[in-house]
Amino acid sequence: MEKNQTVQKVKNIFMSENPYLDLVLAQEKFYRDVFKMECDFSSVIIPERPGDDWRLRIIIDLKLEQFYAKCQELFPCWRLTDKDLDEIVTRNERDAKNGPYAIWVRNRVEADEELKNLPATKIKEMNIKTETLAERRIDELEFFTETGGHLDIQNITLCAGSRRSGGYVPRVFWVVGELGVSYCGPGLAGGDLRSRQAVS
Repeated sequence: MEKNQTVQKVKNIFMSENPYLDLVLAQEKFYRDVFKMECDFSSVIIPERPGDDWRLRIIIDLKLEQFYAKCQELFPCWRLTDKDLDEIVTRNERDAKNGPYAIWVRNRVEADEELKNLPATKIKEMNIKTETLAERRIDELEFFTETGGHLDIQNITLCAGSRRSGGYVPRVFWVVGELGVSYCGPGLAGGDLRSRQAVS
């Protein structure tokens, strides 16, 4: 059997045994439709689903500027700075530099009520994994392509999994018909400022 046939056979076995096969294929379709990219996620390790009301997101190695540009193509956006996002958001709990990875996020429009009034410093102390800025961008893009709607209509996602220079934390929200990105201090908390848990 030729090498390519062997590789394909192994891939077919893996995919047939993957309980999340339909969701993985949907992720490949998302990147194909939105980014015009052919992705193979057959080797991505999918963590156990925390519950029925969680959605799968697979993150690939794209720059924050690429995610932002794609959002701009699809709907109005603004950000607090014109500087390159990849230069100012320099710390992330996870990234896809070593290959695509999967997370589960709650299937809801508003950021997690369970995490309201918790500043980024407290979330770190509690060792809670939350969305990075890149993950929140992908979440927005996928939610929009799936539903035509947007996330965080009434509240703000605190992307506690990321930091910009000076330790500031990115915030993402929908306001006055636009997707906005701003930043706040790591100790800021509020009822409408909520992180999104990421299970990886």
